[in-house]
Amino acid sequence: MTHDHDLVLRPSAAQTEAALNPPPGRNGGDLVVETLAGLGATTVFGLPGQHALGMFDALRRSDLRYIGLRVENNAGFAADAYGRITGEAAPLLLSTGPGALTSLAALQEAAAASAPVLAISSQVPTAGLGGGRHGYLHELTDQSASFRGVVKSVHTVRTQSQIPSAIEAAWKSALSAPHGPVWVEIPQDVLLAETSIPVVTVGDAFPEELPPRPELTAVAAHLLSSAARPAIIAGGGVVRADASGKLRQLAEVLQAPVVCTPGGKGAFPWTHPLSLQSWIEDRHTTDFLEDADVLLVVGSGLGELSSNYHTFKPRGRVIQIEADLGKLESNHPALGIHADARLALTALLETIEGTREDESASERVREVLARVRERIDGQQLTLEQDLLASIRRALPSRAPSFWDMTILAYWAWSAFDPKGPNTMHSAQGSGGLGYAFPAALGAAAADPTEPVLAVSGDGGALYSIAELATARQYDLDVTWLIVDDGGYGILREYMTDTFGETTGTELTRPDYVALAESFGVPGTRTTPETLATDLTKSLATPGPSVVVLPTVLRMFAPTHL
Repeated sequence: MTHDHDLVLRPSAAQTEAALNPPPGRNGGDLVVETLAGLGATTVFGLPGQHALGMFDALRRSDLRYIGLRVENNAGFAADAYGRITGEAAPLLLSTGPGALTSLAALQEAAAASAPVLAISSQVPTAGLGGGRHGYLHELTDQSASFRGVVKSVHTVRTQSQIPSAIEAAWKSALSAPHGPVWVEIPQDVLLAETSIPVVTVGDAFPEELPPRPELTAVAAHLLSSAARPAIIAGGGVVRADASGKLRQLAEVLQAPVVCTPGGKGAFPWTHPLSLQSWIEDRHTTDFLEDADVLLVVGSGLGELSSNYHTFKPRGRVIQIEADLGKLESNHPALGIHADARLALTALLETIEGTREDESASERVREVLARVRERIDGQQLTLEQDLLASIRRALPSRAPSFWDMTILAYWAWSAFDPKGPNTMHSAQGSGGLGYAFPAALGAAAADPTEPVLAVSGDGGALYSIAELATARQYDLDVTWLIVDDGGYGILREYMTDTFGETTGTELTRPDYVALAESFGVPGTRTTPETLATDLTKSLATPGPSVVVLPTVLRMFAPTHL
């Protein structure tokens, strides 16, 4: 008897001839780029360094497109966004020691947001490995140890023959649910040495599926079908799994109101009669969700931001669908279903019989949104709301936006209509500054058919200013809105509220318009009244541009205190 796993594909005569006579002048770096191309990669991000030059030399002999950023952390943010937009594992090429370590904050954000990033770093020569203090440039006692607590998996290479399999394993890991960043490291001498290994032509690294256990979806379907007041929290896992359509179907079958977390923006249509939008950081929404007799949480661990800072205390039965095993029931007891969101929602739709009738559901949604609106309107915060409205008018409906850790972004988490799934992204996963602009560059590289908007405060902008050179060099279609309030605005507000005065929040800043123009990037100084017009013009003009808005913004009052 012959089993499928016994079958071996025999090479053709031409393949055998090519394998026996590989082209000369190749090195270990060629094995890296050939494997990436074989797996389907088309674009790589990174920054060259002495130990990594074997990889970068090999890029010239490949068809891979290279986009080089000026800081490794920014290159990581660009790869993160490329992964979010395309669903592919974005290769990130880095050098040893300082170069590698500088990417850590970006990889933490990718891990928190489940963005697939394939980081490939060089190492010191193999003679320097093993923990000894040999004094090699960039030497670390254990480089990979710095990444094990951040990335999804670590893959070490010590010989050239290990390169294709290690990269394939890392690729598979990055794209298996939950998506995430992975780490591969290869010594300098392995990358530089000439190789006689045949050209890598085929990649076979299909991600593992994560289906739900059928006995659990049967129980979940029964609970949801029997619920009097079901509700749904949709997190980033819905977006990553491309499960927005399934979520909408299930919500309509159950007549269950849906609220999206900041990471789940766009997972459910903003204006749908069952949409509680994204006002999850609000007591009225929290109270509504606590009153649900069955609460379905899809693709969220109900962390700090998604639980109104851990004040959310559900009284009903919770069903949690989550691909990250560590997040399952980590904050609330639940019927935990370890599964990819799309597969689990499909199973529920196939198991639930009939459609639940509840004409009051949409009315209850309207009542909650009206109470939220009344609360916000009572705080005299029209400037902030008007700015979001101006951005929404200017931004084409399918164009993606990327938001830094800044007051306007905190408003956008709750109040901005993204117009669809996978179009609004921020650094709320781990909360690092400097995300928006380099991430927007990665998105523009992924899809040049739509303009991309980046939104930063002046504090976050100073983390990324060097990437104006990258935007100009590759002519990436990104409009960068910098809200300039002369400091770290949200920290200023936190310190004033807590201590009555501030420390370290005020910044001397450059003339951002003149600075942009020094890079050859058009700059515009705008006002709240002219923002929509100026943004519309910049977004409609191909290539990079900067729009600077000098203003001081305020946050809406928290309800978790």
